[in-house]
Amino acid sequence: MAISESDIQAALRQQLDPVTGKDYVSGKALRNVKVIGSDVSFDIVLGYPAKSLHEAIRKQVVEAVSALPGAGRVSANVQSKIAAHAAQAGVKLIPGVRNIIAVASGKGGVGKSTTAVNLALALAAEGANVGILDADIYGPSQPAMLGISDRPETPDGKSLLPMRKYDLQAMSVGFLIDVETPMIWRGPMVTQALEQLLRDTRWEDLDYLVVDLPPGTGDIQLTLSQKVPLTGAIIVTTPQDIALLDARKGLKMFEKVSVPIIGIVENMSTHICSQCGHEEHIFGAGGAQRMSRDYNVEVLGSLPLDIGIRESTDAGKPTVVVEPNGRVAEIYKSIARRTAVKIAELQQDMSGKFPKIVVQNT
Repeated sequence: MAISESDIQAALRQQLDPVTGKDYVSGKALRNVKVIGSDVSFDIVLGYPAKSLHEAIRKQVVEAVSALPGAGRVSANVQSKIAAHAAQAGVKLIPGVRNIIAVASGKGGVGKSTTAVNLALALAAEGANVGILDADIYGPSQPAMLGISDRPETPDGKSLLPMRKYDLQAMSVGFLIDVETPMIWRGPMVTQALEQLLRDTRWEDLDYLVVDLPPGTGDIQLTLSQKVPLTGAIIVTTPQDIALLDARKGLKMFEKVSVPIIGIVENMSTHICSQCGHEEHIFGAGGAQRMSRDYNVEVLGSLPLDIGIRESTDAGKPTVVVEPNGRVAEIYKSIARRTAVKIAELQQDMSGKFPKIVVQNT
């Protein structure tokens, strides 16, 4: 009995992508099916970075097709392809950047910058080309978190080359000033400086640019949200009621400027005693889930209050770098994959697909 392409499709309709929950056919991941005699080959193209899952997915689909009557040698190639997605209408896109993710919080002290850098590193660890822009002009923290003390180079006196560390491209005002120099600037100067950092940096073929926004929902944050071409935003909060109140304000701000909310990350969800291992909700429980229900927004993940997270970022070696196979790093990678899947489900930017029409007199 000869095997056919429809047999292969039928088999892979029964297999679910472990991240999206969709089967590989309806999820449009199955590509380039070839049947030569009894031998079969095909591609599984994921719309999100998941290098750590590629081998498991390859085994899953190969076993499913190999079980078909008449199947001979079966080979599958699993890869990720990240598409560019649309930003707010009327906002100029950034050359060399496919998607921009804002990481924001309604208030400071909830671990927003730590989440931003570990999210960026997790996306990179899963195979994406990633950059991070430290948009907190008053209190830049990414230089310390990444352990970068050098100055960026400028090849032409106008543009800047991004700093590179841990497979990330990075830019921050902290790379340009002394660490103890206060930024005594008013709002318009801050937004202008950020736009220059964003647009004058020579970002190189980025799948994702993670923007670590300053905390709050004031004029600066609103202006940045209107001028930066954002694919979507992530809200970082803690379970504490007062933090959730401010997180809700941040979420509503993005809704007002038509930026999709990718999801919520709950920091300091539980505390695990380093001596006895006892786990408790010292800042409350269920806050992010309530916010998720109220606004129909996904909780991307919850992170513990862990001394290791603080120690590693203070040392300039974030958790995803120090313990790439640890429990906390796996949570960040799970958040990164869910973030990428949510972005993949958004409307794609088709501006580069259409030809430019030029009208001439002949």
